[in-house]
Amino acid sequence: MAGAAKHAFVIAGTSSGCGKTTVTLGLLRALIARGLRVQPFKIGPDYLDSGWHSAVSGVTSRNLDAFMLPTATLNGLFNRQMQQADVAVIEGVMGLYDGYGTDPNYCSSAAMAKQLGCPVILLVDGKAVSTSIAATVMGFQQFDPSLNIAGVILNRVNSDSHYQLLAEAITRFCGLPVLGRVPVMADVELPSRHLGLVPAQENAPQDVRWQQLAKQLEETINIDRLLALSRLNTLPEGDAPAIPNSALADGLTLALAEDEAFNFYYPDNLEMLEQAGVKIQRFSPLHDRTLPDCQMVWLGGGYPEVHGAKLAANTRMLESIQHAHQQRIPIYAECGGLMYLGESLTDGDGETHAMCGVLPGHSQMGKRLTRFGYCEATAKQDTLLAKKGETLRGHEFHYSDFNGPLPAALDCCKWRDGVAISRWQGGFQHETTFASYLHVHFAQRPEMLNHWLTLARNHL
Repeated sequence: MAGAAKHAFVIAGTSSGCGKTTVTLGLLRALIARGLRVQPFKIGPDYLDSGWHSAVSGVTSRNLDAFMLPTATLNGLFNRQMQQADVAVIEGVMGLYDGYGTDPNYCSSAAMAKQLGCPVILLVDGKAVSTSIAATVMGFQQFDPSLNIAGVILNRVNSDSHYQLLAEAITRFCGLPVLGRVPVMADVELPSRHLGLVPAQENAPQDVRWQQLAKQLEETINIDRLLALSRLNTLPEGDAPAIPNSALADGLTLALAEDEAFNFYYPDNLEMLEQAGVKIQRFSPLHDRTLPDCQMVWLGGGYPEVHGAKLAANTRMLESIQHAHQQRIPIYAECGGLMYLGESLTDGDGETHAMCGVLPGHSQMGKRLTRFGYCEATAKQDTLLAKKGETLRGHEFHYSDFNGPLPAALDCCKWRDGVAISRWQGGFQHETTFASYLHVHFAQRPEMLNHWLTLARNHL
C-alpha cells in the first residue's frame, strides 16, 4: 500500500454496555486533534452508534454488516473509505465473540477483525476488581488464539494506583500491553431510550464535551502505542459493489425523509443511488409542509412514536404524501416509515395520532421488543425491491406492531445455529408503495433497486 501508513483497529468489549461507543468517540476526537484523517465504522446493523460517530467526528460513519453483505462487497466498501483515511476506528458489536447464534466466527467483532486483518483493542471494565481482571482478559485471549488482541484499555478506572494494579496483573498473566485507562466522566454519558441511544440528531453533541474527553484520553491512554500496534499493512481483498442501472436512475429525484423522527439510513445505500444518477432531495415530515418535486420517496426508520403529535399536526405533509401515493409515485418505507404510512399510531403513553393513511392499518407501541435481530425475508409477491421468490437479508428492531387488512408480502424467518427459531409474515406492497419493518443494505444485491427506478421513471 503506497503512501503514508494506514492504521485500523477494532474497539471490542467484554459485553454490551461496557463503554465502547463513548471510548470510540473520544479516540476519534483525539486522533482528529492530532491532524489524522479518521474513518469511523460500526460493526453490525446499528444506526444509533454510527450516527453519534458521524456527529462527533464530522466524518460519515459506515456500517460493516457481515450478515447482509457478501465478504467481497463488504471489504470493497471498507477499502473505498480507507483511500482517504489515515486511521479506521471500528466500534464492535456486543461482546467480542457475540455474533449470530453461538458461532463466534459469524457476524461478531472477532470475525470482522479477522476478515479485515485488523487488531482488536479489548475494552474491559476495571471497576471493583483487581487481579481477577487478568482471568477475564485471559479468557478472551485464549478463546480464539488466532485472533490478534493487540492491547487492552481499562474503563471506569479513576486512580493511577488502581490502574497500575490492574495493568500489572494483565501484563504478568496475559502478556498483553495495557494502553491506558478511562475514568468515569458523567459529563460525557450518552442519553438513551427504548431502542438504545437517543439519536445524535435529537441531542446535538456539545463540542466541549468531546474536546474534554479527547484531552482526557490523550493524558491516560498511550495513543502513540495504539497507532504503532494498529498499522494496516494491506487492505483486505474486495470488490467495488455494483450500482443500479444508471440508464434507469439518471434524472430521477428521490425525496428522502430526514429529521428528528426519521434518520435511520445506511450512507452506502444513499451513495449507491447517487452514483447511479439519482438526485437526493431531503425533506422533513415534521417541519416541511409538502414533499419536494420528486419521482420516488423514501421514509426511513426512526422514532415517529416520540413525535406522533407533531407529525399528526402537520396535516399538509400527510396530505402531500397521500397524494404522491395516489399519483403512483413509488414509495419505500422502513420500520418507522411503515408506522407513518398507516392510518394511525398509538404511542407508548396510549395516545393515538392520525398518520398518512396510505396503508390501511394501525401501529401500536408495546412495552418490549416485538422483533429483534437478523432475518431472511422471501417475497410472496412482486414488491418494490424483490420479485416473488427472491430473498432479502435484513434486520428488525422494533417495539411496535402494525395490523391491518392488507396481505403480507414477505415470509420472514429468524435462524439460530442452522435452526429456524421464529417465522412470521410482514411487509406490505400496496399499489406502488412498499413498507416493512425490515432494514436492508442495498449492496447485498444492487439490482433490487431497478424495479423501484423503473416505476419512478413513469413520473419524469
